[in-house]
Amino acid sequence: MSFTFGRAGKRTAMVAAAAVASFALAACSSSSADVEASGVAAGESMEAEAPAYGDFTVQLSWIKNEEFSGEFFATENGYFTESGFDSVELVPGPSTGAAELVSNTVDVALSDAVSIGAAVANEGAPLKIIGATYQKNPFTVLSLADGGNILTAEDMVGKKIGVQDSNMSLFLALLAANGLTEDDVEIVPVQYDPAPLTNGEVDGFIAYLTNESITVSMAGYETANLPFADNGLPFVAETFTVTDESIADNRDALKAFLVAEIKGWADAVNDPAEGARLAYEVYGVDLGLDPEASEAGAIMQAEELVVSDETVANGLFTISDELQSETIASLAGAGIEIEAADLFDLSILAEVYAENPDLVAYAG
Repeated sequence: MSFTFGRAGKRTAMVAAAAVASFALAACSSSSADVEASGVAAGESMEAEAPAYGDFTVQLSWIKNEEFSGEFFATENGYFTESGFDSVELVPGPSTGAAELVSNTVDVALSDAVSIGAAVANEGAPLKIIGATYQKNPFTVLSLADGGNILTAEDMVGKKIGVQDSNMSLFLALLAANGLTEDDVEIVPVQYDPAPLTNGEVDGFIAYLTNESITVSMAGYETANLPFADNGLPFVAETFTVTDESIADNRDALKAFLVAEIKGWADAVNDPAEGARLAYEVYGVDLGLDPEASEAGAIMQAEELVVSDETVANGLFTISDELQSETIASLAGAGIEIEAADLFDLSILAEVYAENPDLVAYAG
């Protein structure tokens, strides 16, 4: 059986000039006539225009399926427009987004801590994670119960594991975290369609718990999973990643973007079925997405990946000190040496919630 899509894996330059109308009034010397001459009658208030951030480009880590239902809600419900953007383009992956960010072809990339951590530590990429949609990463080694039946890291030894190029660093990190090396398994290059697994060409397949694990099961196969998060690699995923330059020069635009995203993901958490519908009927209508599988994935991510005790207390996208430490430890176990301060900058998100405390309570 063949599956059309699997998972696991232009900058339209930001116009960051805020078009805020302001009037310079000479202190203590302006008369009412001066004010009236400026076009504002005495006693009337002057309303500043909303900031205008122009066009914005977001690199998605995968195709336009339910994994990005928060972005779809933010677009559909006008949150991006309300925040001051003329448009927000969602560029489908698969991609880690690192190359696009460094080359200034996108403004934000949805990625994962291992891929971004490796780019920062090994290549000196000037990138920072400013928030995370997924508190728990959804990566898994998917297998068939009557095939590889991989339930522990040791079960991978001697097995053929299908790994996509964009997920190679993640898989090597999983091996390292469990005291294994490339010599202990046979890595088979694959794409994102899990057909090699169902056809018996590989024993395990790097997948998402919210995607292939569901679609393969719904196709009638009994599946087994080895979740990365429960096997030595707890790290944040679908991370909002930007360049250091953008943090310095476009801070207000990034804050406005996060406000819209928080509103969009609040909708996605409270109505995952509608988020799935936006994927298979609107934004991913040409992808042949399965409505039942999309809804199942949207519900799973809303209940198990996006929310946590940390988000309940401090709002969506927040990353606790503990989770930051666990992420850094996961990277270290994979040979990626980096400090939390070199990977995370959560100050923008902190400012967003300080200025918009009502956004913390996202549950409907």
